[in-house]
Amino acid sequence: MREQISESLKDAIKSQDKRRMATLRLIMAAIKDRDVEARGHGKERVTDDEVLQILSKMIKQREESIRVYEEAGREELAAQERDEVTIIRDFLPAQMDEEEVSQTCAQAVKDLKAEGLRDMGKVMNYLKATYPGQMDFGKASCVVKGLLL
Repeated sequence: MREQISESLKDAIKSQDKRRMATLRLIMAAIKDRDVEARGHGKERVTDDEVLQILSKMIKQREESIRVYEEAGREELAAQERDEVTIIRDFLPAQMDEEEVSQTCAQAVKDLKAEGLRDMGKVMNYLKATYPGQMDFGKASCVVKGLLL
């Protein structure tokens, strides 16, 4: 994953794609920050799954910024954030659509024999571990909650 991001940064530098260069540098900096934090906890560096979590978090931050910018009438800034989201998504696995999320959540509830809201954390942890970066866990949480009620 790191090598892929690094190679993309080199390509962006060669092609002088300033938006892509800036976004990829932000990704590399976020990963490096988490590596430093991991060393404090005795780990060498973050795993690819943790990199996926970092990327997902970056997308959520940008989606929130897009919403704020649109409400404020700053369409040029919203467009810039959308471009960054597109670049970041290039490194994430394909996202599940709503139907796939619903089916996956239902299967997880069935497999874990979850009953009631007290098992919601167990189901969500299973989904996050099994499908990192492949679904919107906020939406999945709503689906799981609906299934457990």
